[in-house]
Amino acid sequence: MKYKLKVIIGSTRPSRKGPIVADWFLEIAKKHSDFDVELLDLKEINLPFMDELEHPRAQKYANTHTKRWSKTIDNADDFVIVTPEYNFGYPATLKNALDYLSVEWADKPMGFVSYGGVSAGTRAVQELKLPVTTLGMMPLPQAVNIPFFTKFINENNVFEANEPLNKSANVMLNKLQAWAKALKGMRKENN
Repeated sequence: MKYKLKVIIGSTRPSRKGPIVADWFLEIAKKHSDFDVELLDLKEINLPFMDELEHPRAQKYANTHTKRWSKTIDNADDFVIVTPEYNFGYPATLKNALDYLSVEWADKPMGFVSYGGVSAGTRAVQELKLPVTTLGMMPLPQAVNIPFFTKFINENNVFEANEPLNKSANVMLNKLQAWAKALKGMRKENN
């Protein structure tokens, strides 16, 4: 059985490096036969700041962009967020994307690929775990944290990971698959 893995690029800055990091991670994820992988770039999705009148738990969406986002997220079995660290936290666009929905996120695992300077984006991931847990998701303790990430980007803007980064990506994906299997079974039992 293949699990629908959505990889979300959290940064929308014009000078962002998220797509470069995500491309590297996608290549590894696509080698895992248990996943059907799709990239979701929040810059391209371009959600406005929350503009729905009803609470997301009601799923009474008025806007086309929300209905489209709901269908995309509801269709997933698991997620990986690729995020930088901004001022000890994660991008506001990522929080906005999470807050648009509620039920669609529930009972699904979430992995993290973070990048930054010396902290490797770990503070952003720690901050993300609270809303992710509140949405009923399982944030994985296994993560990919990339310190001084620019040293891995070559002159052609390609991310060239070292062996420890490649290994951590595979470890996280293996755990993500195990959690996706368990939680998908749980979701089926509850329906």
